[in-house]
Amino acid sequence: MIHKKYSEIKSLLNEKKITSFELCSLYLKRIEENDSKIKAFLYLNKEKILQEAANSDSRRQVGKQLSEFDGIPIGIKDNICIKGERVSCGSKILENFISPYDATAITKLREKGFIFFPGLNMDEFAMGSSTENSAYQITKNPFDTTRIPGGSSGGSAAAVASSMLPIALGSDTGGSIRQPAALCGIFGLKPTYGRVSRYGLVAYASSLDQIGPFSNDPEGIADVLSVLSGADLNDSTASQEKPFAVTDLLNSDVSKLKIGIMANEGNEWSQDVKDNFHKIIDVLRSKGAQIIELDFSIHSYSIPIYYIIATAECSSNLSRFDGIRYGYRIEDPKKLEDVYVESRSKGFGDEVKRRILLGTFSLSSGYYDAYYGQAQKARVLIKRSYAEYFKQVDFILQPTSPTTAFKVGEKTKDPVQMYKADILTTSVNLAGLPAISIPAGVDKSGLPIGLQITANKFEEAKLLSFVKELSSLDECKINLPETIQ
Repeated sequence: MIHKKYSEIKSLLNEKKITSFELCSLYLKRIEENDSKIKAFLYLNKEKILQEAANSDSRRQVGKQLSEFDGIPIGIKDNICIKGERVSCGSKILENFISPYDATAITKLREKGFIFFPGLNMDEFAMGSSTENSAYQITKNPFDTTRIPGGSSGGSAAAVASSMLPIALGSDTGGSIRQPAALCGIFGLKPTYGRVSRYGLVAYASSLDQIGPFSNDPEGIADVLSVLSGADLNDSTASQEKPFAVTDLLNSDVSKLKIGIMANEGNEWSQDVKDNFHKIIDVLRSKGAQIIELDFSIHSYSIPIYYIIATAECSSNLSRFDGIRYGYRIEDPKKLEDVYVESRSKGFGDEVKRRILLGTFSLSSGYYDAYYGQAQKARVLIKRSYAEYFKQVDFILQPTSPTTAFKVGEKTKDPVQMYKADILTTSVNLAGLPAISIPAGVDKSGLPIGLQITANKFEEAKLLSFVKELSSLDECKINLPETIQ
């Protein structure tokens, strides 16, 4: 049962062939049996989950279900606020913080009757590409527990990939949904910036962050996005654009599409990733799609642009964690300065402190124009390049990650090598575009390879229509090896 696709589980619930209580019990049992190996969850309130599931069943029995989604389990990354639940952001500084309110995304899901499984592990404050930066535990890849699941939403991706949940929420600042989705062999969408309210998402970099869904099939992505999208008075950056609806999905004719690919492929791509990508492009070409090479040379600067802007924003956003208002605070400080310095020094992990320092430096007097100011100007050039691309093509296809999942500890001693794991994903956030990672194959070791598909702003319906068509092609169907049993 729990190995079924999201769409099958939704049908079984709506056909009353299984109850939410039974379903949630099965997932809780799966988590209990397997999470000691994967370590996707930081905490889990079983009693509350089962009570909410029982409430959902009671509504269905009297014909008052909240929606077709009433009773479906959904995992929640540990930086999305749920009233009355712990929200640690994978950090010691928020170890005992209980959220006093719901994020808008949570409010919308609650109104539809979803059952929350919160507490999915993450890189501390979403700063990382491997979920090794969590203050509590390292999440493992379900296909090989000696390897990382990607980050920063590694807990969400690993939980879905290992059939501990059918769907989950993550957040994406520079690839934190797409990269773990790719490395774990599932679907993961970063919506257009502003498509989903950020209210209640603990901020890392406010101009880049976006909440999005993971699923083991495309229908789960579309359903969750349809619930989450829309304007929000609590978030001035939430778009007034017409919300996405599943009814917006149309048949996609591959033969009429123009597909953009990078004319200048990076040396960072592993041979297996490169071969798999070319195979997919050959399939699309054989189906009549027009393949157009695009000059991506300016995107070679996307990593330094991203890490200047993101760290500058994190330096500002994380200044609120000061040992005074909430979160970790040292005991018996001798003076006020000690509260700030010691609380932050002991509460934050090394990677968070590294990024705060980088951001503070780039915003400091005498360096602002040379670093942050220049990065913002360069960001405009990235946005303009995408605007030009989408005058020529319908979608841009790339591998999601230049390699498959690397070993735990392989890159932790060299932050620059870790940052390069985001080389194919960060420019999408800089431009605020929607992009999805879909399962596209496996390497010689049986590790998943992801395909990233990028569309123009607010074209999620067009994007997901293409994903549905692409996933249905016999030539593109893949059989992933078994994860943990």
